[in-house]
Amino acid sequence: MPTKSGGPEGAETDGGRALTHTPGRSGAADGGPGRGPGGRANGRGSGGAKGKANGRGGRRPGTGADVWPGHPAPLGARFLPGPKGPEGTNFALWAGGADAVELCLFDEDGHETRHWLPELTHEIFHGFVPGVRPGRRYGYRVHGRWDPAAGARWNPAKLLLDPYARAVDGSYDRLPPEVYGHRRDHPDQDLADTVRDERDSAPAVPKGVVVHDTETWADDIRPDTPWADSVIYELHVRGFTMRHPGVPPELRGTYAGLAHPAAIEHLTSLGVTAVELLPVHQFAHEDHLLRRGLRNYWGYNSIGYFAPHAAYSASGSRGQQVGEFKEMVRALHRADIEVILDVVYNHTAEGNEFGPTLSLRGIANPGYYRLAEDARRYADYTGCGNTLHVVQPQVLRLITDSLRYWVQEMGVDGFRFDLAAALARSFHDVDMLSPFLAVIAQDPVLRRVKLIAEPWDVGDGGYQVGAFPPLWTEWNDRYRATVRDYWRDALPDVRDLGYRLSGSSDLYAWGGRRPYASVNFITAHDGFTLRDLVSYEQKHNEANGEDNRDGTDDNRSWNCGAEGETQDLQIAALRRRQLRNLLTTLLLSTGVPMLVAGDEMGRTQRGNNNAYCQDNDLSWIDWTLPEDPAWRPLLELTRRLIRMRREHPVLRRRAFFSGRRRGPEGMRDLGWFTAAGREMTERDWHAPGSTLGMFLSGRDIPQRDARGRPVLDDSFLAILHAGSGPLDFPLPGPPWAERYTLLVDTSREEQAEPPGTAHAAGLPVAVPPRAVLLLRAEP
Repeated sequence: MPTKSGGPEGAETDGGRALTHTPGRSGAADGGPGRGPGGRANGRGSGGAKGKANGRGGRRPGTGADVWPGHPAPLGARFLPGPKGPEGTNFALWAGGADAVELCLFDEDGHETRHWLPELTHEIFHGFVPGVRPGRRYGYRVHGRWDPAAGARWNPAKLLLDPYARAVDGSYDRLPPEVYGHRRDHPDQDLADTVRDERDSAPAVPKGVVVHDTETWADDIRPDTPWADSVIYELHVRGFTMRHPGVPPELRGTYAGLAHPAAIEHLTSLGVTAVELLPVHQFAHEDHLLRRGLRNYWGYNSIGYFAPHAAYSASGSRGQQVGEFKEMVRALHRADIEVILDVVYNHTAEGNEFGPTLSLRGIANPGYYRLAEDARRYADYTGCGNTLHVVQPQVLRLITDSLRYWVQEMGVDGFRFDLAAALARSFHDVDMLSPFLAVIAQDPVLRRVKLIAEPWDVGDGGYQVGAFPPLWTEWNDRYRATVRDYWRDALPDVRDLGYRLSGSSDLYAWGGRRPYASVNFITAHDGFTLRDLVSYEQKHNEANGEDNRDGTDDNRSWNCGAEGETQDLQIAALRRRQLRNLLTTLLLSTGVPMLVAGDEMGRTQRGNNNAYCQDNDLSWIDWTLPEDPAWRPLLELTRRLIRMRREHPVLRRRAFFSGRRRGPEGMRDLGWFTAAGREMTERDWHAPGSTLGMFLSGRDIPQRDARGRPVLDDSFLAILHAGSGPLDFPLPGPPWAERYTLLVDTSREEQAEPPGTAHAAGLPVAVPPRAVLLLRAEP
């Protein structure tokens, strides 16, 4: 490790002066830059960045503290080991419009050594520092004018995180006034964001870490699960393992904890094919939460798009988090489980004009963010204060470089894009021919991985369900709303339910899209858990400290007769039945099912439908539930349904149903039946009703195996009945079937293994109130 004096980073010298500072000293101290207005006194106003190579850009050539020209690509800090050349690190930062950039290196004691980056190529400031090795912490100070009315917010007193930093040391768990570029404590709050704060932020902010990794992934085998065969399991790295008794205490809440065999065993026994991880990019905690003694738990507040969140690392934060994350991916791949990241490229943790200056705002505010007509303000299509300006080439490069990095160097298999409509906005409107979508469509790396859009944002015209191009799948909230409404008996008819059960062809049967374009879900991280969906009709978010104003009021929930937990055995039994109904519906629907971790075993958040700030037992999975006699049957049913889905291709079709009849008296690939057991007519679809029969023909699957042979399967009849009274449902006779075998009856706590009870076609089967029956059709 280089020493802080006389080593490659240099010490305080005459002439070029690589300035050495201790924590707490002002960014303008010791004759440093930024003394004049906007920091121009030592920037381009006195010779420009390139001229500084022989001025303030380091010692004279031949001494150990030189900053050599280096290269403008790749961006970020790239360690270059010998023996083919001098050992050291190349630093490159795009800072369009800035006057100058200082590289700030920190030793083990926190002492800061500054170097001008001597070269400027296409608005990229760059330089090579010999001797800087992996593990070295660094940041940038960027010089330029301060003119908030024009969107210019350069402030060299603020240490900035490299947007391309591969690791971050420290956490944003305190936001004192000095981390703000403006005078947050200014007496006139309406003008506070226009007054520059000159206090040094370095002691209060995390630092980037130089990382070097030679991982090739040569021995890793990606599962490459086809979309149609996928079952997604949304989980939180920390919350999934914090209370798991099989995970060692020192590994709980970490990447290593998720990689532990005890954690993976639950995933494999359940049968899911992919985990969708809530954000693992380095994120910051919002000031308003910290002041209430809370923290950002979900992580939708990114600040480092290349860095695994350091707090989830059991092994360290000086680059060890990178290796630990990769080992987690390897362990999941060995279990044949893909890794999908929930990514937040629509906004950053810097918030609006009153937010902290942590990275992009201080590097090139007008270049990275969408500004309003009044450039002092931000265009906010995300509800989080700012929106990344994705049509700008450097922003598009940042995002796509980050995505490729996570695929190629971190081993992940896909992404779910938070508020993806914001990324598809060209200037103001959502544009499905936008630069972002066009670049993804032609990128040879990204177009091959799984891409999931959350197809909305909070701006005008932001709701885009069904509109994304064929390469994409989407979170289908129409599915969520319809299934919730159906099981609380709130649908006027069953038309919409029919579409949702059969792959949502009304939304996705265009442009070559397939049923698996629809990611079907009933719950997600935001909103009620599945158990709370049948236990609460009102949100109970008091613990969030916002007077229960946060979180949606549109829950489409039904508490079955009592609000919250109850000792009433009948209500409790009905709730468990409703959970079985909801999960069975999800796993029998055409499309890609997504489960939320813990829903399969009755996890509750006690009515909190916005637990984004609850990093505690309220959000963490309770691993005593699988052994609870009340909830274990739900887990077993979920496992069984996922296994059935895996074994039967008719439940995971790759093409939409045609609905056409084979011959004048033949059967269809998809048949719909009324409560009276007859085929649905157009009039029936518009009539009030709470019962629907769905026949899936296993002999009419438009698919062939690897050798070109037709794929054949069993046929199934699902009867969904949301009514409050029992029903006798006549079973369809020939050509549909001669008899039926009952496989699943959600009115029962325990499910009999097949073969079950046989029923003759043409005769009625008793359907209990609020239940799903699944029967195998026998020819």
